[in-house]
Amino acid sequence: MRWEGNRESSNVEDARGGGGGRGGGFRLGGGSIGLGSVAIAVVAGWIFGINPLTILGLMSGGGTPQTQQAPAPAPPTTDQMGRFVSVVLADTEDVWKAKFREAGSTYREPKLRLFHGSEPTACGTGQAAMGPFYCPADEKVYIDLRFYEVMKSRLGAPGDFAQAYVIAHEVGHHVQKLMGITAKFDSLRGRASESQINAMSVRLELQADCFAGIWAHDAQAARQVLEQGDVEEALNAASQIGDDAIQGRSRGTVVPESFTHGTSAQRVTWFKRGLQTGSVAQCDTFQSREL
Repeated sequence: MRWEGNRESSNVEDARGGGGGRGGGFRLGGGSIGLGSVAIAVVAGWIFGINPLTILGLMSGGGTPQTQQAPAPAPPTTDQMGRFVSVVLADTEDVWKAKFREAGSTYREPKLRLFHGSEPTACGTGQAAMGPFYCPADEKVYIDLRFYEVMKSRLGAPGDFAQAYVIAHEVGHHVQKLMGITAKFDSLRGRASESQINAMSVRLELQADCFAGIWAHDAQAARQVLEQGDVEEALNAASQIGDDAIQGRSRGTVVPESFTHGTSAQRVTWFKRGLQTGSVAQCDTFQSREL
């Protein structure tokens, strides 16, 4: 992926505390766990049929509110990964500003907060072991960058474009909030069964994949960011984190009614739809009969 020299976003907050992350494992609850344990925790929601969004209360801030975040500076200019995510976030800003402007609206930029281990958020305490996530209550994307090592070594999804896809997917959830889609999803709580909520969650996640594809489409058209193999990296990442692939690896069986993110084939299909069309209208998973 061609990213060096491109604009870096000013909306990245580095809360890692002196570049923490050089230790051997994630610090959680005073203890330490290695990458293998983290990989297991990342897929815990799928293993037990629990929606990770529910675990963190991400859709409505349903966890205990914890908003006392210490001020955080931008990543140091010597931090290669910090610069990389800053460029990717800037790319998403440029793409979605233009999309919202075309629709006669204004895009409100999210923040991206880098953290180590655990972090207080307006949606409750975020944990690195849950993987990257978006909190609509404070409009921030959260990521412990060592998740990328989990992607590479444990989930079989290496590559910088795969890493960029992860950020673009979470920003896709921010776009959903601005479009009012998140609020509609949240209104179902208490009125729908668990299986119905899971089915709607799949559509929500597939739409975020499609929105990530739109980012790739427009970023390529504007700045020619793609190199040979980049699209394959993103498609592989989407495939490796499909519910069926994760459940199959983790417990040897697949339980479709517990899916919350979509199958590998579905995630690939919707990312490709956004990538090929660059059209928000083509990403309406909620009106699509077939996923």
